[in-house]
Amino acid sequence: MAEENAWLRRKAEEPGHTGWYVQRFRDLAAKGEDLAGEARLIDAMVPRRARILDAGSGTGRVGAFLHAAGHEVVGVDLDPELVAAAEQDHPGPSWLVGDLAELDLPAPGFDAVVCAGNVIAFVAPSTRVEILRRFKAHLREGGRVVVGFGAGRGYAFEDFLADAAEAGLSRDVLLSTWDLRPFTPDSEFLVAVLS
Repeated sequence: MAEENAWLRRKAEEPGHTGWYVQRFRDLAAKGEDLAGEARLIDAMVPRRARILDAGSGTGRVGAFLHAAGHEVVGVDLDPELVAAAEQDHPGPSWLVGDLAELDLPAPGFDAVVCAGNVIAFVAPSTRVEILRRFKAHLREGGRVVVGFGAGRGYAFEDFLADAAEAGLSRDVLLSTWDLRPFTPDSEFLVAVLS
Protein backbone atom coordinates (compact mmCIF):
# COMPACT_ATOMS: atom_id res chain seq x y z
CA MET A 1 0.00 0.00 0.00
CA ALA A 2 1.39 3.39 -0.98
CA GLU A 3 2.00 5.98 1.70
CA GLU A 4 -0.69 8.58 1.88
CA ASN A 5 -0.71 12.29 2.46
CA ALA A 6 -2.04 12.75 6.01
CA TRP A 7 -4.22 15.72 4.99
CA LEU A 8 -5.96 13.68 2.28
CA ARG A 9 -6.41 10.79 4.71
CA ARG A 10 -8.01 13.14 7.25
CA LYS A 11 -10.35 14.51 4.56
CA ALA A 12 -11.41 10.97 3.64
CA GLU A 13 -12.04 10.06 7.29
CA GLU A 14 -13.77 13.35 8.12
CA PRO A 15 -15.43 14.79 4.99
CA GLY A 16 -16.17 18.11 6.71
CA HIS A 17 -12.61 18.64 7.94
CA THR A 18 -11.56 21.17 5.31
CA GLY A 19 -14.69 23.25 5.87
CA TRP A 20 -14.04 23.22 9.62
CA TYR A 21 -10.41 24.27 9.03
CA VAL A 22 -11.40 27.15 6.74
CA GLN A 23 -14.01 28.38 9.23
CA ARG A 24 -11.53 28.10 12.10
CA PHE A 25 -9.17 30.57 10.43
CA ARG A 26 -12.02 32.87 9.41
CA ASP A 27 -13.18 32.93 13.04
CA LEU A 28 -9.66 33.59 14.33
CA ALA A 29 -9.26 36.46 11.86
CA ALA A 30 -12.65 37.90 12.88
CA LYS A 31 -11.50 37.88 16.52
CA GLY A 32 -8.40 39.82 15.57
CA GLU A 33 -5.98 36.99 16.34
CA ASP A 34 -2.43 37.38 15.05
CA LEU A 35 -2.25 35.03 12.05
CA ALA A 36 0.75 36.63 10.37
CA GLY A 37 3.75 35.63 12.49
CA GLU A 38 5.18 33.35 9.82
CA ALA A 39 4.68 35.97 7.14
CA ARG A 40 6.37 38.72 9.18
CA LEU A 41 9.51 36.59 9.46
CA ILE A 42 9.55 35.94 5.71
CA ASP A 43 8.93 39.62 4.96
CA ALA A 44 11.95 40.55 7.06
CA MET A 45 14.16 38.06 5.17
CA VAL A 46 13.49 39.12 1.60
CA PRO A 47 14.01 42.27 -0.46
CA ARG A 48 11.07 44.52 -1.26
CA ARG A 49 8.85 43.23 -4.07
CA ALA A 50 10.27 39.72 -3.68
CA ARG A 51 8.80 36.68 -5.37
CA ILE A 52 7.59 34.22 -2.73
CA LEU A 53 6.20 30.69 -2.96
CA ASP A 54 3.70 29.83 -0.22
CA ALA A 55 4.05 26.02 -0.31
CA GLY A 56 1.04 24.35 1.23
CA SER A 57 -0.75 27.69 1.29
CA GLY A 58 -3.95 26.44 2.94
CA THR A 59 -6.43 29.25 3.52
CA GLY A 60 -3.95 31.82 2.24
CA ARG A 61 -3.23 33.70 5.46
CA VAL A 62 0.59 33.73 5.02
CA GLY A 63 0.54 34.58 1.33
CA ALA A 64 -2.12 37.26 1.82
CA PHE A 65 0.01 39.16 4.35
CA LEU A 66 3.06 38.92 2.08
CA HIS A 67 1.03 40.12 -0.91
CA ALA A 68 -0.27 43.08 1.12
CA ALA A 69 3.36 43.89 1.99
CA GLY A 70 4.06 44.29 -1.74
CA HIS A 71 5.48 40.89 -2.66
CA GLU A 72 4.53 38.73 -5.63
CA VAL A 73 3.05 35.59 -4.10
CA VAL A 74 2.22 32.22 -5.60
CA GLY A 75 0.42 29.84 -3.26
CA VAL A 76 0.16 26.12 -3.95
CA ASP A 77 -1.98 23.64 -2.02
CA LEU A 78 -3.14 20.09 -2.65
CA ASP A 79 -6.68 20.74 -1.41
CA PRO A 80 -8.95 22.50 -3.93
CA GLU A 81 -11.29 23.57 -1.12
CA LEU A 82 -8.49 25.41 0.63
CA VAL A 83 -7.41 27.06 -2.61
CA ALA A 84 -11.02 28.18 -3.23
CA ALA A 85 -11.16 29.68 0.28
CA ALA A 86 -7.85 31.48 -0.30
CA GLU A 87 -9.14 32.90 -3.58
CA GLN A 88 -12.35 34.06 -1.92
CA ASP A 89 -10.84 35.51 1.24
CA HIS A 90 -7.54 36.82 -0.15
CA PRO A 91 -7.69 37.93 -3.78
CA GLY A 92 -4.42 39.13 -5.27
CA PRO A 93 -1.90 36.31 -4.97
CA SER A 94 -1.92 33.48 -7.51
CA TRP A 95 -3.49 30.47 -5.76
CA LEU A 96 -2.89 27.11 -7.44
CA VAL A 97 -3.99 23.54 -6.78
CA GLY A 98 -0.97 21.28 -6.93
CA ASP A 99 1.05 18.52 -5.31
CA LEU A 100 4.31 19.81 -3.81
CA ALA A 101 5.99 16.52 -4.78
CA GLU A 102 5.32 17.41 -8.42
CA LEU A 103 5.97 21.15 -8.16
CA ASP A 104 7.14 22.50 -11.51
CA LEU A 105 6.40 26.20 -11.83
CA PRO A 106 7.77 28.30 -14.68
CA ALA A 107 10.72 30.64 -14.18
CA PRO A 108 11.61 33.05 -12.74
CA GLY A 109 12.38 31.40 -9.43
CA PHE A 110 11.52 32.58 -5.95
CA ASP A 111 13.40 34.68 -3.41
CA ALA A 112 11.83 32.55 -0.69
CA VAL A 113 9.81 29.39 -0.31
CA VAL A 114 7.79 29.29 2.91
CA CYS A 115 6.22 26.06 4.11
CA ALA A 116 4.35 26.86 7.34
CA GLY A 117 1.45 25.34 9.23
CA ASN A 118 2.96 21.86 9.74
CA VAL A 119 2.53 21.12 6.01
CA ILE A 120 5.77 19.15 5.75
CA ALA A 121 4.54 16.76 8.46
CA PHE A 122 1.36 16.02 6.46
CA VAL A 123 3.04 14.94 3.22
CA ALA A 124 3.61 11.26 2.47
CA PRO A 125 6.98 10.31 4.01
CA SER A 126 8.24 8.92 0.70
CA THR A 127 7.82 12.38 -0.89
CA ARG A 128 9.63 14.48 1.73
CA VAL A 129 13.07 14.60 0.12
CA GLU A 130 11.58 15.17 -3.35
CA ILE A 131 9.49 18.07 -2.05
CA LEU A 132 12.57 19.64 -0.49
CA ARG A 133 14.49 19.13 -3.76
CA ARG A 134 11.71 20.87 -5.64
CA PHE A 135 11.73 23.76 -3.17
CA LYS A 136 15.48 24.14 -3.78
CA ALA A 137 15.01 23.93 -7.56
CA HIS A 138 12.52 26.82 -7.44
CA LEU A 139 14.85 29.22 -5.63
CA ARG A 140 16.58 32.14 -7.27
CA GLU A 141 20.27 32.64 -6.54
CA GLY A 142 20.54 33.59 -2.87
CA GLY A 143 16.99 32.46 -2.08
CA ARG A 144 15.98 30.57 1.04
CA VAL A 145 13.54 27.88 2.07
CA VAL A 146 11.80 28.28 5.43
CA VAL A 147 9.94 25.30 6.88
CA GLY A 148 8.10 25.23 10.21
CA PHE A 149 6.41 22.34 12.01
CA GLY A 150 5.80 20.95 15.47
CA ALA A 151 7.18 17.97 17.32
CA GLY A 152 5.09 14.83 17.74
CA ARG A 153 3.72 14.86 14.20
CA GLY A 154 5.51 11.78 12.90
CA TYR A 155 8.52 13.61 11.47
CA ALA A 156 11.46 13.91 13.87
CA PHE A 157 13.39 17.14 13.55
CA GLU A 158 16.68 15.29 13.01
CA ASP A 159 15.05 13.27 10.20
CA PHE A 160 13.84 16.47 8.57
CA LEU A 161 17.29 18.04 8.77
CA ALA A 162 18.84 14.89 7.26
CA ASP A 163 16.26 15.00 4.44
CA ALA A 164 17.02 18.69 3.82
CA ALA A 165 20.72 17.89 3.55
CA GLU A 166 19.97 15.01 1.17
CA ALA A 167 17.94 17.45 -0.95
CA GLY A 168 20.97 19.75 -1.19
CA LEU A 169 19.82 22.38 1.29
CA SER A 170 22.13 23.86 3.93
CA ARG A 171 21.10 24.98 7.41
CA ASP A 172 21.34 28.73 7.83
CA VAL A 173 19.39 29.19 11.06
CA LEU A 174 17.31 26.92 13.31
CA LEU A 175 14.64 28.55 15.47
CA SER A 176 12.03 27.20 17.87
CA THR A 177 9.40 29.79 16.94
CA TRP A 178 8.47 32.17 14.15
CA ASP A 179 9.39 35.05 16.49
CA LEU A 180 13.10 34.18 16.45
CA ARG A 181 13.60 32.19 19.65
CA PRO A 182 16.61 29.89 19.34
CA PHE A 183 16.17 26.19 18.70
CA THR A 184 17.31 23.92 21.52
CA PRO A 185 17.25 20.13 21.98
CA ASP A 186 14.07 20.58 24.05
CA SER A 187 12.21 22.69 21.47
CA GLU A 188 8.69 21.56 20.58
CA PHE A 189 8.71 23.42 17.25
CA LEU A 190 11.26 23.91 14.49
CA VAL A 191 11.57 26.78 12.05
CA ALA A 192 14.42 25.88 9.69
CA VAL A 193 15.90 28.54 7.42
CA LEU A 194 17.70 26.72 4.61
CA SER A 195 19.65 27.74 1.54
